[in-house]
Amino acid sequence: MPMQVVNSATLMCSFGTTPSSLVVLPTNRVMCGNQYAANIMDHISMVNIMPFGMCISLANPQVAAATAAALGVLTPQPCIPMTMTPWVPGAITDLLGNQPALDNISTCLCNWAGVITVTNPGQTTTMIP
Repeated sequence: MPMQVVNSATLMCSFGTTPSSLVVLPTNRVMCGNQYAANIMDHISMVNIMPFGMCISLANPQVAAATAAALGVLTPQPCIPMTMTPWVPGAITDLLGNQPALDNISTCLCNWAGVITVTNPGQTTTMIP
């Protein structure tokens, strides 16, 4: 059964070089494991999802330009997540703030082709169906 994702959960992007942390603001006022619980709308870049070190996706215009300038040698650039869509699928049986709760099997897509996953939900006691 999936785990509830909370503030300080560890995230990883398929095109990032380092893990990042999820930041959950106290807008829903739901606590889980002494942290604020997340829902699928906690996907805002630089508010909820922080950078993943360097980006290596050629779909990222900065990486593509730097790689072209280096005559085709992949040149990573600083990550700025472009997460315009909510996490999917979420736990539709558990609503937080009228939105599905975020579980550790949900993913979020970056506009630069990255897939963001939860590697550590931030707590170990609460499972959601």
